[in-house]
Amino acid sequence: MNYSNASWLLLVVSLPSSGATARMRIWRGLKALGCAAMRDGAYLLPASPEREQALQALADDCLREGGSAWLMAVQPRTADAASAYSQLFDRHEDYAALRQSWKEANAGLAALGATEMARLQRKLQREFDALRAIDFFPSEAAVEAEAAWSDFTKRIDSLLSPDEPHEIDGGIPRLDVSAYQGRVWATRRHLWVDRVASAWLIRRFIDKAARFQWLAKPSDCPKRALGFDFDGATFTHVGNRVSFETLMASFGLELDPALMRLATIVHALDVGGDPVPEAKGFEAVMSGARERLGDDDALLAEMSQVLDSLYAHFQRDAAASKDKGTAR
Repeated sequence: MNYSNASWLLLVVSLPSSGATARMRIWRGLKALGCAAMRDGAYLLPASPEREQALQALADDCLREGGSAWLMAVQPRTADAASAYSQLFDRHEDYAALRQSWKEANAGLAALGATEMARLQRKLQREFDALRAIDFFPSEAAVEAEAAWSDFTKRIDSLLSPDEPHEIDGGIPRLDVSAYQGRVWATRRHLWVDRVASAWLIRRFIDKAARFQWLAKPSDCPKRALGFDFDGATFTHVGNRVSFETLMASFGLELDPALMRLATIVHALDVGGDPVPEAKGFEAVMSGARERLGDDDALLAEMSQVLDSLYAHFQRDAAASKDKGTAR
């Protein structure tokens, strides 16, 4: 680090001895920001406008409680001092503790239901995100934690969606939708995101008279049925596309901007990728419905309403964007 360009924020606070509640509140705020304690009452952070604003809010809180607070910009005088400041934010022990918690959680995953598993995953994800947010000087520990988290989430995915298909190489031919009417479509039972979204897409945009068969295992798929979302199925993962996206490409649905928005949700939840704001909400609803409804027909009916609503919302957004572009 070039210490001459390094900028730091130092907050020095003192609260009356009677202010135990306020002291705990401010301490929790400092901890959430990732502050390093220089000594009792003196807290350091790498400078940024957002962190300065957050520290000022804590300083103001301290003053309202009858204490004292000084927020100042500081700069190390030597390269050694700059290095020492940075070392105060070494997070390798925090990452190690997180990885241990994932290891312990992994041992009990098989005994959890889908809702409990999804709830646990969200809790651990929040903890991981919170640590990454205060890891101002990422090291090899952060890289190793990312890899461990990827392995852990894949384990959860394998339990939520056994027999998840592997991607295959090759192109996706354009198909004549008229040849796919009134057919039997089959996929693995205990629907999860890609399968329920694909079934909705089939019935809504491809084959309105579609009948579905839910398979105990892929090898049970009848020869006359059109399989989707399992290895060897007619429609499955191709390249970086999940089954929902393969179906869209196969039947020329990729020009629909609302469907493309839905595809980003399905892709993110099925195989990961860039975060999508609506994905966590959809996953929570799907997880709860899956736990509550033991029948895949009922699950498809309920989640179809959710997908209908999201589709209508995305259609409105697409129309508004188009109108705004025309107005310009």
